[in-house]
Amino acid sequence: MTPLDGLAHRPLRPIWLCRLDANPWPCGEAKLVLLAAFADDRPGLLALLSTLQREAEDHLTQLDSGRSNNLTDRFLSWARPPDR
Repeated sequence: MTPLDGLAHRPLRPIWLCRLDANPWPCGEAKLVLLAAFADDRPGLLALLSTLQREAEDHLTQLDSGRSNNLTDRFLSWARPPDR
């Protein structure tokens, strides 16, 4: 079982759109659920998202004739802890 198994808003691979709302994944709902699920483990959330980002970049690069996709904002920027 993976952390994504319980999510209703899961990615549709290899196009990385949300299975429910067709927005780029992680969609807004997925972000909210992931933030709540990893509320006490932000490093774990960032590690998971980093792994998924690499997978998404590989898939989307293959689908886009080898053109590189930078997905850092989409996958990681929103999950970083706020400045204190």
